[in-house]
Amino acid sequence: MIEVSDLYRDWKEFSLKDINIEIKENEYFVILGPTGAGKTLLLEIIAGFYFPDRGEVRIAGKEVTNLPPEKRRIGFIYQDYSLFPHFTVEENIEFGLKLRKSASPDTTRKRLKEIMDWLGIAHLAHRYPATLSGGEQQKVAIARAIAIEPSILLLDEPLSALDLRTKDYLREELKKIKRELGITMVHVTHDQTEAMVLADRIAVMMRGRIMQVGTPYEIFNKPQDEEIADFVGVENILSGVVRNNENGVAEIEVDLGCNIFAISDYRAGAVKLFVRPEDIILSESRGESSAKNVMKGRIEALDDMGSLTRVKMDNSLVALITKQSRESLGLQKGEEVYATFKATSVHVVR
Repeated sequence: MIEVSDLYRDWKEFSLKDINIEIKENEYFVILGPTGAGKTLLLEIIAGFYFPDRGEVRIAGKEVTNLPPEKRRIGFIYQDYSLFPHFTVEENIEFGLKLRKSASPDTTRKRLKEIMDWLGIAHLAHRYPATLSGGEQQKVAIARAIAIEPSILLLDEPLSALDLRTKDYLREELKKIKRELGITMVHVTHDQTEAMVLADRIAVMMRGRIMQVGTPYEIFNKPQDEEIADFVGVENILSGVVRNNENGVAEIEVDLGCNIFAISDYRAGAVKLFVRPEDIILSESRGESSAKNVMKGRIEALDDMGSLTRVKMDNSLVALITKQSRESLGLQKGEEVYATFKATSVHVVR
């Protein structure tokens, strides 16, 4: 549906470099990256607000690189919603429909009512944006964007200003829009939970470059390098040397002074190992675990994170366990525990 090829744009203080992505029809595609990565600038080039210095943008097989936004059949939702303060909710949504001028007044009114009913905002029709909550304003912005029946919906950090409960609710609304309207959606965010919950595929972007594209599982469990692993919350990043490999199970001597087993094709040489903290199980004894890797450590810190607890050990490992597990084990700072994890939980890269 969207193809960006060899795209480059220089703003002097920042540039997008060699961007190549392909977004499928009806896909929910998330561009994930830290602040200042260039995510919004890329979105605005896809929308036609900026033109690249070189490279190509194609939509539905047609080159649109130098076409203005109004000729691209794209809806755009900004982080700050960009609603017209002097228009009512109804007038804001109606604005795009009036610009098209192709529909009769009766058709426009019918379309307006359908959208407001569908998103549950009909009762807000005659109110002004300043009187609405953040969640209500966002729903109006969504309604205005989809009123013109775009083939593509671009969303720039659409949930960043909302509280957690409203975020959860609107994530479901966005999934509903994609599912029921069949719109191709491109969503920019720095929020990893948002990306994980919404995306069919994710592009990780850093310093104006696309670093990795994959499914949520691939991005969060099989990052291509240490920088991406650190950004997506792997936390356990170890250096090691492959000493042996039998039937695809590598034995790797790590800088903690022990050996770790991992599923890998590497047979020799220096490597990096990534283990997500939620893949580590803690216990009071070595026991009879079937996990290949068992490491003893002393608890240095216990940090509550709502229903989860982050456990940092003196062997540099970090585990993420449930509150129930912490209570059943009676974990305390300074206590010795065994950390176990499977060979399949270790991702190995050069």
